[in-house]
Amino acid sequence: MKCRHCEKPLHNKFLDLGFSPIANAFLDAEKLLIPELYYPLKVSVCECCWLVQTHDFARQTLLFNDDYVYFSSISSSWLTHAEKYVFNIISEFELGSSSFVIEIGSNDGYLLKNFVMRGIPCLGFEPTKSTATAAEELGIPVVSEFFTEVQGLKMASKKLQGDLIICNNVYAHVPDINDFTKGLKAALKPDGIISMEFPHVMRLLNETQFDTVYHEHFSYLSLATVIRIFAFVGLKVWRVEEIPTHGGSLRVYGCHEHSKRQIHFSVDSLLKKEKDNGVEDLTTYSGFQPRADKIKDDLLAFLIDQKTKGRRVAAYGAAAKGNTMLNYAGIKPDLINFVADMAKAKQQKFLPGSHIPVLDPSEVDWGSLDYVLILPWNIADEVKQAVGKFLKPGAAFVTAIPSLKIHQ
Repeated sequence: MKCRHCEKPLHNKFLDLGFSPIANAFLDAEKLLIPELYYPLKVSVCECCWLVQTHDFARQTLLFNDDYVYFSSISSSWLTHAEKYVFNIISEFELGSSSFVIEIGSNDGYLLKNFVMRGIPCLGFEPTKSTATAAEELGIPVVSEFFTEVQGLKMASKKLQGDLIICNNVYAHVPDINDFTKGLKAALKPDGIISMEFPHVMRLLNETQFDTVYHEHFSYLSLATVIRIFAFVGLKVWRVEEIPTHGGSLRVYGCHEHSKRQIHFSVDSLLKKEKDNGVEDLTTYSGFQPRADKIKDDLLAFLIDQKTKGRRVAAYGAAAKGNTMLNYAGIKPDLINFVADMAKAKQQKFLPGSHIPVLDPSEVDWGSLDYVLILPWNIADEVKQAVGKFLKPGAAFVTAIPSLKIHQ
């Protein structure tokens, strides 16, 4: 395989999670009776441009289809994050009724609805019909296609370039990152701004967040690598912020390379931080697999111990990261009875691979449980607040990343 950005051969595989089904390919009961597809899940780092990337095994259209079950509006903390983001960006860049906002990967309209409410024209790109339909019901115009350079050029030809293009948690999901970035440049007004958020690979490495690896994530990004990709197509990064979402993310601001916007001090500061943390040092990657294996082994040992002692364990949050963890550890319903999740699209289905049933939280007898494993550990506080009051005395929450922790 060659690097998705610089096309140099990849020699440095640092994580191998074996074979795994598509993380969001939830199963109906009848699908439990037929064979399930598994794909290799391996990650390499390019020592030329330092793009961290999964190996190509699953097609994009297989990952993001009409039955896609991830709806952003399910998480209350994520909705609050989106509302705050929109309020701040409208204020700082003085967006109004004469502005035009484009969001790539607009999902169910969780973010763009905040622009609609303020009378700011917008357009979403969302290839998954299930979520695009939900956004359209909120009055948000949606193009139900994958965003590419062709789409960007089409927007430019129609004079529909954006004053603001938003790509929150989508940059890691595109297989052809160069083509996608060329599309951003084409769809951006001469004085326009790109704002994107993505999980920071530095945090993945430092905290062994290996469960954030799944087939939908083609890339794991550092600021330095994003700067290189932007420069390759004629864009520049002029500001960056560290934000807490998804276990530690970056919010990057971009513009055309000839823009008069000055490079903010935050860019050099974070580049130094990445260098100090060894993001572009192969020795940083060499010890990652053993750390991931220890996390997996510790969780499995804990669950087996609880089963031996006759204790009942369930999970909360049928998240993609949880499916990576469960499948790598080989965890089945004998160790985790069920997983509760607020997403209607996931309820009464079964997790891919592990075949653990997904229940509506309102139907769960929380008082009968001894432990609740929080699979989306990045929203652990939200889960504990929602469920904690229903647990019996002595029951506890458990998280596995960055190490096994019991929350009394």
